[in-house]
Amino acid sequence: MRDMSESIAVRCPACGRRHRYTAPPYPCACGAPVAPPLDTHGTAAAVTHRTWDEEWVGVRCAACGDESRWPRPELGCPCGTVLCVPVERAATGRAGRPRSPGAADRGTVPIRTALDAVTAAVLYLRGLGHPDVRRADQRPTAGIGLAAHGILAQVDPTAGPASVRDVECLWLTAMAESAECVYFSLAGYADEARARAERLGVPLFVLGPTGVPRPVNGPARALDAGAG
Repeated sequence: MRDMSESIAVRCPACGRRHRYTAPPYPCACGAPVAPPLDTHGTAAAVTHRTWDEEWVGVRCAACGDESRWPRPELGCPCGTVLCVPVERAATGRAGRPRSPGAADRGTVPIRTALDAVTAAVLYLRGLGHPDVRRADQRPTAGIGLAAHGILAQVDPTAGPASVRDVECLWLTAMAESAECVYFSLAGYADEARARAERLGVPLFVLGPTGVPRPVNGPARALDAGAG
């Protein structure tokens, strides 16, 4: 399996524009970069609907042999079409085994899309010792819900700050499942949401362009310090 980033020509089926796409490298648990294996003979397809399993591909690290799941490559065309970049067939069929938690799992991925924000949150949760991250059974009020043993997370990639209702709904869902919870937002939080999260003990993080979750309240700072 190739681990070096490669480039392929991608043609938009909607408008005919041609693009050059380079596979983004992701950090393996061992520290080596890995990248989804692109199919140089495949054809890009327009993304018309999404399912959780189809948005991830298995990638094996040539350095350590570990196999993990990473977002399927996508490219946005200026015409507005989101393109699913073709990857080798073997990668799409592999689920990938969970990566072992450790310091290297605190790697980051630059955030350009909503899926990148989810990836950044998954990386952070793995770094906390939760290798079994999956999509949550219940859909949150905003964004995407993630779950692992003993913890629920909400990733909000919208342009507006998270509201107090968003925070309260996450907390109530976690309480019902006897789990901890954590909130990741791209646009930050309303003042009332921050105050409520402080009282409820909900860790709040803001995801910046580099993909590093930044703690913005006391519970988040405590969680981040304990994960170091």
